Amino acid sequence: MKGQIKILVVDDSLLMQKILADLLQSDPQISVIGTARDGEEALRKIANLHPDVVTLDIEMPRMDGLTAVKKIMKTTPLPVVMISALTQRQAQLTLKALELGAVDYVPKPSGPISLNMDSVKTELITKIKTAASANVQQVKPRMMEITEQPKVKGSDRVISIAASTGGPAAVTYILKHIPENTPPILIVQHMQKGMTRLFAEGLNQECKFKVKEAEEGDVIQEGLALIAPGGLHMQVTKSGKISLTANAPVNYVRPSADVLMASAAEAYESKNIGVVLTGMGVDGAKGIEAIKKKGGVTIAQDRKTCVVFGMPYAAIKTGCVDCVAPLECIPKKIMNACEE
Repeated sequence: MKGQIKILVVDDSLLMQKILADLLQSDPQISVIGTARDGEEALRKIANLHPDVVTLDIEMPRMDGLTAVKKIMKTTPLPVVMISALTQRQAQLTLKALELGAVDYVPKPSGPISLNMDSVKTELITKIKTAASANVQQVKPRMMEITEQPKVKGSDRVISIAASTGGPAAVTYILKHIPENTPPILIVQHMQKGMTRLFAEGLNQECKFKVKEAEEGDVIQEGLALIAPGGLHMQVTKSGKISLTANAPVNYVRPSADVLMASAAEAYESKNIGVVLTGMGVDGAKGIEAIKKKGGVTIAQDRKTCVVFGMPYAAIKTGCVDCVAPLECIPKKIMNACEE
């Protein structure tokens, strides 16, 4: 992006507005062009100031953050980064905001008014810069529905999915369009500890099969999707069970899709289906290579439907991706691969 990234900071606390504005403007590429105390004021200022990115609190008077995300995506789609306390309620609402089109989130370390936001300064600035180049014009909150529900008749395949920025909405879409007798699904979604459990619980209520945060020793089986816990790598053993480790981050992340996919390639060889979805960075590229070398099937989300094309692009550049497809086509691509 040329020039400074223009930010609108939305929080009902004037103190938090100042803390966030000072942190953001410590980076010369970022300029805070306005503040707002609730969603209604934010919508007016978006229309007048035309920011590149909006930071949005969850709990606010008059119009809360969730309602504001819906209205922003409907009227003036632009990148939104949620800034929320990680209480269970706010975490659940933040996940809903991500499903509705928010690009990412940054936690308030110590509740609604956090004087120690300095501890997440690097994360905040990095995510703001990523959001500024995110593709929100093409990615609608409700993806095109598939009229014909894909079916799968007994399969010995295993599906591994990698996702990061923009991933919660993409993963939710795919899982909601996969039938109940799905082969095992293993998911790495880059998220913090605690958020992955809530993400899994929410998906479990919406999907036709069981979805849970993975635990040590979980058995990989049909009709079950396992999400790697935030802060831990997830691997599969040759005996078809889950192993969790706190080994060093890979590609600066833990859990890492490369770690998962490499272990799946060893355990299941040609029976793997590897899928790389929207996200920043290169995680999943080496995993896709490992799956392809063992004869598995590999799929990447296309640029047009990605919020951030980094991870799929890195996977495609390896030359090991069989199919590049828009998000709405990926469930059927996965199910077709299961039948092969």
